[in-house]
Amino acid sequence: MAGDRNAIELTRQLLRFDTINPTGDETACARHLGDLLADGGFRVSYHPYGERRTCVVAAIGGSDKRPLCITGHIDTVPLGAVAWRKDPFAGETDGGRLFGRGASDMKSGVAAFVTAALGFRDRLAGTPGLELVITGGEETGCEGAFHLARSSGALGRAGAILVGEPTANYPLVGHKGAYWLNARTHGVTAHGSMPERGENAVYEAARAVAKLEHFDFGIAPHALLGSPTLNVGTIAGGLNINSVPDEARIGIDIRTVAGQDHAALHATLAGLLGPRVELEPILDVGSVYTDPADPWVAEVFETMAPILNLKPEPRSVSYFTDAAALRPAYGNPPTVILGPGEPQMAHQTDEYCVADRIRQAVQAYGEIIGRWCL
Repeated sequence: MAGDRNAIELTRQLLRFDTINPTGDETACARHLGDLLADGGFRVSYHPYGERRTCVVAAIGGSDKRPLCITGHIDTVPLGAVAWRKDPFAGETDGGRLFGRGASDMKSGVAAFVTAALGFRDRLAGTPGLELVITGGEETGCEGAFHLARSSGALGRAGAILVGEPTANYPLVGHKGAYWLNARTHGVTAHGSMPERGENAVYEAARAVAKLEHFDFGIAPHALLGSPTLNVGTIAGGLNINSVPDEARIGIDIRTVAGQDHAALHATLAGLLGPRVELEPILDVGSVYTDPADPWVAEVFETMAPILNLKPEPRSVSYFTDAAALRPAYGNPPTVILGPGEPQMAHQTDEYCVADRIRQAVQAYGEIIGRWCL
C-alpha cells in the first residue's frame, strides 16, 4: 500500500534529523512534520520550549465527541561509546530492517501515526477528529509534554490517548512512574590523618544507602504493574583521598505503580533517612494505568487481534512515556501504548525497526482512527 511505503520513507526522513537530546535540533524535525500535516489540512501550532527545542500540536475535524489524541516524541538518546556498523542518521535498510538512532524509539511510531492520520485528511470534517501531539524532550523527563500541559491553550481535548512508543505493536494499558532523587549528606572536612576532627559525609551516605537497600514500600503488588522498585544508581563523595569528605551525593531511582503518591513517598523517605540527608527531586513522572475493561481499550484489543494474529492480554511496561504528562492535562482519558518499534532495540547501538512492523502499525492506527471518528 502507498501509505505503508510513505510511512517507511517518512521514518527514513526523520532518522536523518539529528535530534539527540540535548544537543540535537528538534525544531527542524518538528517543522518538517508540521509542514506535512499543515499541507494535509491539519491546524498546526508550534510550541518552543528552548533553543532548537519545539513541540507540535496538530488537530483536524471536530464535533461534540472528544477527539482521539495520538502522541509520540522525536528526540533520541545519544549514540553511545561503541561505534555503529550502520550510519545512525542515514536510514539504511538491510534484511527488512530500518537502521538509525530513534528507529524504534520512536521515529517509526511517529511516522506511522502521521501517515495513518494523513490518510483520513478528507474524511474527518464534522467527526470527533484527531489531535496529534509530537513532543521533544521525552528522553530526559517528558520536558516537552510537561511544557504543553502547563501552557494555557496549547492542548485541546481528548477522549482517549494512543502513545506510539515501541511495543512491537502489542497494546499495553499502563506503565510505571519514575521518581528520581538526589540525596546529599554533609560533614566537616579535616585532614585524613586526623579523622576525629571531622565529620565524614561518606559514612553518613553509606548509612543512608544501607537503609535504602531494604526499603519497604508497604504496598501489595499491582495486578499488572507489579511492585514498586528502588535503586541507588550513583554515589559520590569527597575531593581527595587524604581529607575527610564534607559532602556526598546519592542518586535514587524509584519506579512507582498506580495509586502511589510521590509527595507521600518523599515524606516517608525523609523520615527514614533523617534530617542529615537532604532529598531533592530531579524527575517526577507519574504512573499511567487504564482498566483493561474500559470499552475503548477493549475495542483496541479487538482491533489488534487479527492484525497480530493473537488475542492480546493486558500488559504493562516499566518505562515511562509522555502520557504521564498529557493524560492528567486531558482529564485522564483511557490510554493505550502501541507502536511499531522493537522494545529491546530502544537506546541500543545499531538500533533498528522492522519494516513490516511499520506497515502493520499504519494499518492498526488507521483502523483505530476509523473506529473512533467515522
